[in-house]
Amino acid sequence: MTVATATKPTSTDAIAQEYLVFRLGDEEYGIDILKVQEIRGCDRLTRIPNAPNFITGVTNLRGVIVPIVDLRVRFDLPDPSQDESTVVIVLNLNDRVVGIVVDGVVDVLSMGVEQIKPTPDVASVLSGRYLLGLGVLDTRMIILVNIEMLLSREEMELVDAVTESFAG
Repeated sequence: MTVATATKPTSTDAIAQEYLVFRLGDEEYGIDILKVQEIRGCDRLTRIPNAPNFITGVTNLRGVIVPIVDLRVRFDLPDPSQDESTVVIVLNLNDRVVGIVVDGVVDVLSMGVEQIKPTPDVASVLSGRYLLGLGVLDTRMIILVNIEMLLSREEMELVDAVTESFAG
């Protein structure tokens, strides 16, 4: 029997690249732009019974049933009402299409390795699993998210089962 252990990402795991920067509340987050398929308005979603609480529903994207993850719920943040700036970022994650609901898209930024700092040890559980580091640009700090770790393997299998049962 083998035991898998999680390792905390370090700033060296984040490489110089472009990040799509989005807002959740008052904070800015960045994800690898190469994972982004498209950005859409937050259309009406179909709720799925017995889905995990962070899955707000599914949408039909050109014939593909796409599960939508609410990052506010996933990151244990307060849940504000959605407005006209709320969008869904459609991502390609581990050979699957998944959408994330965010408060708004801010920018696309290039960051070099020297601009990416390790996450502080005082950060919550969020940092150990989801965060690559902090992007520092002048007075701006952008929380860099390891979007590949958004869902564990077990959660992704559950999402697949929910999506397949809905599509079937």
